[in-house]
Amino acid sequence: MRALDLVVIAVFLIGMPLLGVLLGGKQRSANDYFVSDSKIPWWVVCLSVVSAETSTLTVLSVPTIAYLATPAAGGMTYLTLATGYVVGRIVVSFVLLPKYVAGDLVTAYAFLGQRYGDGLRATASSTFLITRLLADGLRLFATAIPVKVVLASYGLTTSYWTIVAVLGLAMVLYSFFGGVRAIVWVDAIQMLWYVLGGVAVVWVLAGRLPDGWLGQAFDANKFQLWDFSSSPLTGAYPFVAAFFGGALLSMASHGADQLVVQRLMATNDVRASQKALIASGFVVFLQFAFFLLIGVMMWVFYEGLDPVRELGLGNKDELFANFIVTEMPSGLSGFVIAGILAAALSSSLGALASSTVTDVYERVRRQPLTDTERLKQGRIWTVVWAGLLIVCAGLFASSNRSTADPIVVQALGIAGYTYGALLGAFLLGLMIKRTNQTDAVVAFAVTVVVVAFVILAVKFVGPAQSVTIRFGPADAAAEIRSLTGWWNTPLGVAVTLLVGGLMSLRHGPRRDEPAVEEATAA
Repeated sequence: MRALDLVVIAVFLIGMPLLGVLLGGKQRSANDYFVSDSKIPWWVVCLSVVSAETSTLTVLSVPTIAYLATPAAGGMTYLTLATGYVVGRIVVSFVLLPKYVAGDLVTAYAFLGQRYGDGLRATASSTFLITRLLADGLRLFATAIPVKVVLASYGLTTSYWTIVAVLGLAMVLYSFFGGVRAIVWVDAIQMLWYVLGGVAVVWVLAGRLPDGWLGQAFDANKFQLWDFSSSPLTGAYPFVAAFFGGALLSMASHGADQLVVQRLMATNDVRASQKALIASGFVVFLQFAFFLLIGVMMWVFYEGLDPVRELGLGNKDELFANFIVTEMPSGLSGFVIAGILAAALSSSLGALASSTVTDVYERVRRQPLTDTERLKQGRIWTVVWAGLLIVCAGLFASSNRSTADPIVVQALGIAGYTYGALLGAFLLGLMIKRTNQTDAVVAFAVTVVVVAFVILAVKFVGPAQSVTIRFGPADAAAEIRSLTGWWNTPLGVAVTLLVGGLMSLRHGPRRDEPAVEEATAA
């Protein structure tokens, strides 16, 4: 890379946080800081939702999925998940969003507080905080990968710890001063930026590939869309598991995860939030397809060589960044890298801070905060969570070389432990009216334990997929496989509804049920 690329990257990294502060404006109240007084256009929120859930992980890791896909697995089967994502968002738009937006809530977990009480509200919020810390720590590490590749091209050896610290400081700047309004607008701008960067990569690759490359990719099954042949229990992206798992995963991530719900509550009304959420599903599908295509094109360009063993990269997720640095012309290379780095600025700090202050801190304090105090605490916790994300990202960087999965798969795996319990708690409150807080908390706890046990201990052995139970990590032997992660969320929802429903049989209907009201009136 030449100096022009470094100038482009430096200007972008400095300019984007400053632009975020400018767009955020002055925060006059806690409500303005946390949900922007619900004044952001739906199309901006749509782009922000897409950026928040994919960003760096999509740009760096999804191409790797298509690149590494075997002929038996198919290169585009990851899109089965995206198809389920669209269905899940439609359900959330009409079932959960009206509860949040029309109810004038600050967090998704406030709904659980209204339905059950502060105990479940704090439980769900704490689960979100821990899960989001791990997932976004991994995401911040992912964004540090191209920075390390760029610096290495100049012969500079820099640790991931240093890189994630600098990126974390840039991220906290506009989140602290601009609140959710700055976060949403920066998300939208950066999403458009890295998609344009992807277009530049396709343009360069198209001029470098041999004649007949498309036929070569088709012959290698790189464009297979659906997988009906793999085991629905242990396959990578079998249609049934990926579609239904993707639908429920999307319901959980977009209906029970404050990271996305906070953005949706920043729109004007229920209809605007519904348009933003449903449209985001189709945008995500197209985005996944686009970056999978880049992975297929790189597979042809590099002749399918192994990224680590044969190309000499530090890990497989450096593949795309390596192509940008070593093969893209000066100027364009800096433009694309800047877009990828901007994805680090898709901040979850506002969601973490709002949930901490309103769902946990005020509940523990047992005394309502004034608006001024709530705004002050929001900014304090924004800084605290930024520090924790930096530490978490550094720890992931230290351990990531030993893992076999692309980063995007690792991030979804983290969510698999708790998303079923979170979504199940919301559905339990809507579907089984007689449940109380004790029922819901017990069901939540049992679900987390059951799902963790299945992930860590249940293995499928041999062609007949007979079940054996063992403890510890998954065996590396080919004949022993874990349950595919796309079943984790459906399993968690089912366990929560089952346990919560059975628990509710211990007592009569709740006092606010119509049957009780009618009996009292009589």
